[in-house]
Amino acid sequence: MHDPTAPLQQHGPAEAAQPLLLDSPHSGRHFPSDFGAAVSADALRDGEDCFVDELWQPACERGVWLLTANFPRTYIDANRHAADIDLELLEGGRWPGEHRPSGKAAIGKALLWRTLDDGTPIYARKLGVAEVHERIARCHAPYHRALAERIAATHARFGISVHIDCHSMNAVSGAQGEGGAGRQRADIVLGDRDGTTCDPALTAFVREVLAGMGYEVRVNDPFKGVELVRAFADPAAGRHSLQLEVNKRLYMDEPARARHGGFDRLQRNLLALVDGLLEFTRARRTRPM
Repeated sequence: MHDPTAPLQQHGPAEAAQPLLLDSPHSGRHFPSDFGAAVSADALRDGEDCFVDELWQPACERGVWLLTANFPRTYIDANRHAADIDLELLEGGRWPGEHRPSGKAAIGKALLWRTLDDGTPIYARKLGVAEVHERIARCHAPYHRALAERIAATHARFGISVHIDCHSMNAVSGAQGEGGAGRQRADIVLGDRDGTTCDPALTAFVREVLAGMGYEVRVNDPFKGVELVRAFADPAAGRHSLQLEVNKRLYMDEPARARHGGFDRLQRNLLALVDGLLEFTRARRTRPM
């Protein structure tokens, strides 16, 4: 049973049944009562990967595991390192623990978002260190732990794990968007952090399959992949992670945040990609990729 107040949801088999696994860290839309934002709940959905969890849900019918976050990305971003703290957002401007800035604070999108994509401030206050720790402990840490454990279990069973980190992107970048404001984005962007998080053959395969379906596909432009593909990847050891961004225009009306007729087609094509990935991965289980 789905509990929207739980920090995360696991879909599919309880035990690793396939070498492929998925996660959707930004499709959560349950707003915790302690958010304390100065903008509306609708505005806070600015960072949401709307319906991405639903787009990939049919993969579970193939025995593929899917992890989804229930908390919104604007509350705490699961696709950041826990020490990627925006000091400008903190009371006193100091963080007492490890500090690992990624550069995302410059666009207001570190572990806890400071601004929306158009630059609008999310808070009319500074956040206390204790409440940041609470968000990490309640949401971020369990999500990372669940994904790490499943990748480890999958690799232990099959000798290989292929993790697809599932996202969506606005059709046109906002004022503080990746790649610069007003940039028209491709249909699909794959991110492997310049070939460091998965074997290039995997990225090439996914690109070829999606391009064969008629999509414009770019690699590492403008999204290279962030923490969830970096943290658990070790291609040399058979642990592969690839970020996959789909353009919202393919499946939804962005202003209305509503699915349109393209949703079913995209969902079918993503399931076909899953089938292809399962075959691709099975063929390589007996040898390194």
